[in-house]
Amino acid sequence: MKYNTYLFDFDGTLVDSMPTFVAVMLRILDENNVDYGDDIVKIITPLGLKGTVDYFVSIGLDRPKTEIVGLMKEYMLHEYVYNIPAKDNVVEVLKELKRRGCHLNVLTASPHITLDACLKRLGLFDMFDNVWSCDDFNTTKADPQIYKAAAEKMGVSVAEVLFLDDNCNADRTAKTAGMDVCGVYDDSSKDYVDEMKSVADYYIYDFKELLDI
Repeated sequence: MKYNTYLFDFDGTLVDSMPTFVAVMLRILDENNVDYGDDIVKIITPLGLKGTVDYFVSIGLDRPKTEIVGLMKEYMLHEYVYNIPAKDNVVEVLKELKRRGCHLNVLTASPHITLDACLKRLGLFDMFDNVWSCDDFNTTKADPQIYKAAAEKMGVSVAEVLFLDDNCNADRTAKTAGMDVCGVYDDSSKDYVDEMKSVADYYIYDFKELLDI
């Protein structure tokens, strides 16, 4: 077994939440008649709520930032608390990694209000040594320093960590920071599979494949 320390993204990697996340974010832009490009999902996925709010304001969303964050949390909370499922084979694979003595951690753009509730409902929260939102680091996954800071908190070097994410920008940034990277297939990023493969050390279509890395 090559890796003992894993750092997982949450949305689109552990749970099948990207349709909900995307729908909420685009709903806010649409309700406020803000134009956006076809690459909007790729841009905002690594940013966290605060980073996404800053980006939305930069492209023309003219509302107080605190109000925008409140809308995002309000629109997402019900789905995360009650409905969003784990992706196929995630639970089984995480249990097997724990059985092997691996250290499992989460680093995600999602806020704790949705992140923690969803992981607890799925019975996954206690499998992780650390469950971090970008908010805990006051930066985003577009910043290489967040990966270095996470490694430091885990007590390992960045080179000892395998980072898993379905977002190409996050994968690229983690790789820049010195982590090994595994891209994860998600329907929301299917147009970027080749790009992710060119960035990542590994790429998986099904979580079961992680046990062979």
